[in-house]
Amino acid sequence: MSDPTAATAARVKATPPDSVDVAIIGAGPSSLTAGAYLAAQGLSVACFDGHYVAGGCVTQFRRGRKDARYHFDVGLHYVGDCGEDGMIPTLLRGVGASVDFAALDPDGFDQLIFPDLRFAIPVGHEALRQRLLAAFPAEKKGINRYIRFLIELDQVARMTDRTGGKTTAGVVWKVVTGGRMVARYQTATLAQVLDDCTRNPLLRAVLAGQNGDYALPPSKVSALLHGGLSNHYLRGAYYPKGGGQVIADVLAERLEAAGGGIYLRQRVEKVIIEEGRAVGIELAPQRGEPPRQIRAKTVLSGADYQRTLLELVGAEHLPDALVQKTTDHTLPAALFMTFLGVTGEVPELGARNTWQFDTHDFEALYAATESGAPRTSCAYITSATHKDPEHAAHHAPAGVTSVEVMSIVTGDFRQWGTSEADLYSRKYRNTEHYESLKARIQEDLIGRLEDVFPGTRDRICFAESATPVTHTRYTRASGGTGYGIACTPDQFLAKRPSFRGPLPGLYLCGASTRAGHGVVGAMSSGYLSAKRVAHALNVSLPSLPWIDT
Repeated sequence: MSDPTAATAARVKATPPDSVDVAIIGAGPSSLTAGAYLAAQGLSVACFDGHYVAGGCVTQFRRGRKDARYHFDVGLHYVGDCGEDGMIPTLLRGVGASVDFAALDPDGFDQLIFPDLRFAIPVGHEALRQRLLAAFPAEKKGINRYIRFLIELDQVARMTDRTGGKTTAGVVWKVVTGGRMVARYQTATLAQVLDDCTRNPLLRAVLAGQNGDYALPPSKVSALLHGGLSNHYLRGAYYPKGGGQVIADVLAERLEAAGGGIYLRQRVEKVIIEEGRAVGIELAPQRGEPPRQIRAKTVLSGADYQRTLLELVGAEHLPDALVQKTTDHTLPAALFMTFLGVTGEVPELGARNTWQFDTHDFEALYAATESGAPRTSCAYITSATHKDPEHAAHHAPAGVTSVEVMSIVTGDFRQWGTSEADLYSRKYRNTEHYESLKARIQEDLIGRLEDVFPGTRDRICFAESATPVTHTRYTRASGGTGYGIACTPDQFLAKRPSFRGPLPGLYLCGASTRAGHGVVGAMSSGYLSAKRVAHALNVSLPSLPWIDT
């Protein structure tokens, strides 16, 4: 496995071009996917990112001496549907790339731990049904209804796949006849679906147990988003061999092999607007030099949606109603992450993820998260060493197990004792309030790890944590969240931002767009936005029939 910074020096030192066909803001998975597809069609493409590693939320960072090194994942801990014809393999294959994936435990890729129940989520609808019935025999009717909802949603999605995402008469008939529950719940929350299935608080908690994948309580998350995410993993859960960075690396390699460029430590300061059209970008000044402008036929932003419109484009170029709507977008919760090295083996971790909760009541959990000082009432525990034993030496030094422990927390900078100004000057890191708060939450997560896997605390040989403030410093994400705008019913599917921006020449990709959040959503948005850009520049992209066009 290569080091995440292997190409950093070349990409930092490279001189940006004066003009390109497509200037791409950011080098996350959406931007790299779009860039790879567009460069493959002979267009001149350049990606600009302020970070020192390309990949956004699918990067890894390294720690330790060369002979005792760790590589920790920032945002990719597992993905679903990565069989031969799965979504990510299909997207990669479209630009001549591939990644090997390790399957997580099919008998329980996600383990949910409540004070009074442990429940392992298996691959497959029927396997999940049978396990739910064994745990909750008196809830057969509600369980069958919930599984039917997932199956109908999956069937409608697959029907759409076969038509290239077009709403044909067959798709409409499928929704009307076989997908009635999908039609009924298309604007519903998960809580509304659960209300129609069961009043059992523990069963409701199990069905909503993967909420950390979108950081919203059942009363706020779109039922279709939750169901789609569940189906995504029920097709199989996987981890990329070598870690998330390999996905970024192969996309970056294909982009550059096709003649495109990636320019790191080059933060875009604004989108150049002339006569109401996006015509290029301006880079932040460096080492006393004046800002550099790059002219472009089209500008594609994979950066944070709110920052793209309100800061890079500027409210003065946009309708007042759009500015207000963008300002008012709801954001999900953020994550606190603790990265650990544990001496020796921890076989109990297994090739799975463990979700630990203090309560069945997710509404109360999120309410507590949003009020007052940062606190935790849950933990997500995973180990790259166990998910990817073939590359154990890449994830941690010999004789050490890598472990990552995360929790849902507030992304409100004020609760972390900092501000936007302090964020980019990094002054917040020197404040006693911030450091003590960070240390307290880290210790809390280590305690949760010890409770679930006794004997780990005393063997910890490395510990480092990242807050939502850290996340924003590196990615400039609004609210410290990596999930984009919240997947609420009023911000889902067609109600999310389009791939075409609000001004001519401006296009959008990333977690906040209509393809949805997460790695698959981001990569899909890159492909879909690239199709719009390609059309505007009179070229065509290869068709991927499973994806909504």
